Amino acid sequence: MNVYDAAHNLARAIKSSDEYKSYKNIHDDLYGDPKTKEMIEDFRNNAMEIQMAQMSGKEVDSSKMEQMKKLEEILMGDPKINEFFQWEMRFGQMMNDVNKILGEVLEIESK
Repeated sequence: MNVYDAAHNLARAIKSSDEYKSYKNIHDDLYGDPKTKEMIEDFRNNAMEIQMAQMSGKEVDSSKMEQMKKLEEILMGDPKINEFFQWEMRFGQMMNDVNKILGEVLEIESK
């Protein structure tokens, strides 16, 4: 079998999975509202900023952490946004599993 054909088959299988379809539907719905999209992106940007600071050994300002915690509470308090993050996590886990399978078959170390 041609590798590219197999890759296209895998992509089609991923696209037809419940994980992808549910994630994509709720993503498109939420991102259709500019205010919700902005809140989610602010949350992600702040989380990335905090994570990068922590990884580089910098101390994160307590007010920044508190602001992040409040934003997380607001987002997770919205059932639709909470569901979005859950489906995103499931889809991400599926993609990680696919990568792990490929790595194991190709004998690539994940260390």
